[in-house]
Amino acid sequence: MERITSAKNPMVRDMRTLNQRKGREAQGRFLVEGEVMIREALGCGLAVRDALAEDGREAFAAELEARGARACLAPRSLLETVCDTKSPQGVCATFDLPEPLPLDSAPERIVALDGVQDPGNVGTIWRTADAAGIGGILFGGGCADPLSPKVQRAAMGSGFRVPFLLAEELGEALLALKVRGWRVIASDLHGQDFYAHPDPGGRFALVIGNEAQGISDDVRGAADLLLKLPMRGGAESLNAAVAAGIMMYELTRDAR
Repeated sequence: MERITSAKNPMVRDMRTLNQRKGREAQGRFLVEGEVMIREALGCGLAVRDALAEDGREAFAAELEARGARACLAPRSLLETVCDTKSPQGVCATFDLPEPLPLDSAPERIVALDGVQDPGNVGTIWRTADAAGIGGILFGGGCADPLSPKVQRAAMGSGFRVPFLLAEELGEALLALKVRGWRVIASDLHGQDFYAHPDPGGRFALVIGNEAQGISDDVRGAADLLLKLPMRGGAESLNAAVAAGIMMYELTRDAR
């Protein structure tokens, strides 16, 4: 098994660029850090390409080789130049970028993100959607990149299991879904009491807006329902991921 010691090595250089969206798009790959996350990606059928493991991780590196990866050993200092985390977990690997679902293949229950920019919120929403039985995540324009390392770490493998869709013009995408029978439910601070909402039906899209500005005017115009969680204490609002989690669980309970 090859051992790499130079940060100028082409494989190391290519891996490092995957921390940026431009690099991911140019190479058609993204970076996954840590054995647990790599195993999640493999278990979901993603194709592994290159892997870098620190000394002492030879067995896992050999396993990745058997899966078709080009696996190399490297000192920890080299992994620190590649990985997005301050304390790398001993191994990282590149995978082919998964293809987003087309809008006409949208699952019956989806969460749509309208300019949600914080990677931690995006990943947490993705993970909670997986737990609640939501079928997909629709990313509108201005959201954090779904395949960034920070988003995928927060998603904890759910980003590999729950498919995503992309729509630069989210309002138009939601209108297209409405024509096909989806009910659009948007979280909005000026909406009606969430707990008084009607049955969402079998098909719905729950829209979560930008952390500071909420939902956009186009999305508001496309919504069938504008709903808000009641604030019984002194807080003016909830974290986007927390609000999304409460709503997802309630809506999927009603939609059974």
